[in-house]
Amino acid sequence: MQYLTMNDGNKIPQLGYGVFQMSSADVEKHLPEAIAAGYTHIDTANAYYNEVAVGKAIKVSGAKREDLFVTSKLFPQDYPYQKCKAAIDATLERLDMDYLDLLLFHQPYGEYVDGWRAMEEAVREGKVRSIGLSNFNERKIRQILDVATIKPAVIQVEINPRWNQHPLKAAFADERFVWEGWYPLGHGDKELLAMPVFKELGEKYGKTAAQIILRWHMQEGNVVFPKTLNPQHMADNADIFDFELTDDEMAAINRIPQKPYYTVPDEAPAWVWGPNDYSQQA
Repeated sequence: MQYLTMNDGNKIPQLGYGVFQMSSADVEKHLPEAIAAGYTHIDTANAYYNEVAVGKAIKVSGAKREDLFVTSKLFPQDYPYQKCKAAIDATLERLDMDYLDLLLFHQPYGEYVDGWRAMEEAVREGKVRSIGLSNFNERKIRQILDVATIKPAVIQVEINPRWNQHPLKAAFADERFVWEGWYPLGHGDKELLAMPVFKELGEKYGKTAAQIILRWHMQEGNVVFPKTLNPQHMADNADIFDFELTDDEMAAINRIPQKPYYTVPDEAPAWVWGPNDYSQQA
């Protein structure tokens, strides 16, 4: 495993296991498999409706809490200051944990500026070790920086070879953010995986196209959560630390034409506001 040091001094594993769109039953079955395969970084969210299952699966796995890095996220209806404080406690209760390693604001809508105070207080109270933002654009990240006494440590956005986020990263180079990437393999884009550059590099290093892309992420300094329910794929995704791409090979990947798979709207879509009752999960 490789680790990055965040701007608050805490360390974060670069390769994690995400549980987006996994049922509670899937989480309870497959998360222990992932932990047994060596994954120590787990990424969930209250909007995934599987935090309870994540907590149960971790206990079943036998892993020590201090050996894991656990992330969750809050949705916009919980951003107002008082609601945010209660939502943080509720997430910890569902996970059956005393603290989170990382907590993110999940979507860039609503009263996130007001709620940031509650995130900072959670750090000071020991409930959360690091805080950050998911899906926020440059303007909205700067709104948080304008009021922050504890800066975001992590920014989670779409990152893959077709949307490498180099301009956004450059805009915040001085902040030393850690960048987490969703859609790390292009959201199942077979055309991306079939590109000659990945085929050629795969043949050179004896790796699959997916492993080449994940290695690119590691050298880009990204944190990623390739999703799979297959134990063999879990092992394959982690088998990326025994080789290194050259500067020229990295540059060849970075020359791929850029276009996002999903554009986060500036205004909140209706589904953001729910109603969402996160207590209703197995």
